[in-house]
Amino acid sequence: MSAPTYDIGRMGLMLNELRLPTIGRLWSDFAQRSDKEGWQASQLLGVLFEHELAERAKRRLERHRVESQLDPTKTLATFDFSVVPMVSKAHVMALATGDAWLEKGATILLFGPPGGGKSHLGSAIGHALIDAGYRVLCTRTSDLVQKLQAARKSLQLPSALAKLDRFDLIILDDLSYVRKDQAETSVLFELIAERYERKSLLITANQPFSGWHNVFPDPGMTVAAIDRLVHHSTIFELNVESYRRRNASDKQKERRRQLPTDDHNGATTIAN
Repeated sequence: MSAPTYDIGRMGLMLNELRLPTIGRLWSDFAQRSDKEGWQASQLLGVLFEHELAERAKRRLERHRVESQLDPTKTLATFDFSVVPMVSKAHVMALATGDAWLEKGATILLFGPPGGGKSHLGSAIGHALIDAGYRVLCTRTSDLVQKLQAARKSLQLPSALAKLDRFDLIILDDLSYVRKDQAETSVLFELIAERYERKSLLITANQPFSGWHNVFPDPGMTVAAIDRLVHHSTIFELNVESYRRRNASDKQKERRRQLPTDDHNGATTIAN
């Protein structure tokens, strides 16, 4: 009894119905190759399935990258560890793999003045975690707080917090800029409390804990928030000069270096 044959059009329809677009695109070429090289059916199926799974993984990674809202330029490859000697590159690279600290809902806290590289380092860790298969959301703290406050007003706050559970890590950038408002900071506290020991947070802040009374208007809420965040935490202090100031200073020095100078004979030369 001869094996059944299928025309290309019908095969394409069936693969489309099964939602196997990569196999739909490749099966004809691989089928011809298998006929010429005498592959067994299992080899042909295995090759096609491997391509389908690889393409799905690639598309999933792309979706997670887009939904993360991470700056695509702020990665570990572009982060200059030499300007923050107080930060261990080995430690950061270990955190970038995820694993145990994400499983227990631990926190990363990045402190330092504006322009010190906190946002870049946080974004870089986020990108690495996406590469490792985790889901990440990066947002300015004030933006997320406003969204949660709007959800509370419409009686949807529990649902909004539950939707955030799909992210293994939420990066809250610039926590210090949240307005000292009881309604807004209370939803921030609820987010911290909701994720405590379940899902991880990475927080960047210009102010140390001693200045967080400017964020949470209630002293008890401040203590409770800090207590939860530091329980399972890694803290990095990036106390370095602002990158923007360093960059401006370097440019100014370069311009001065290139200005014409007079030699001893009165001739004008260009400084090296």
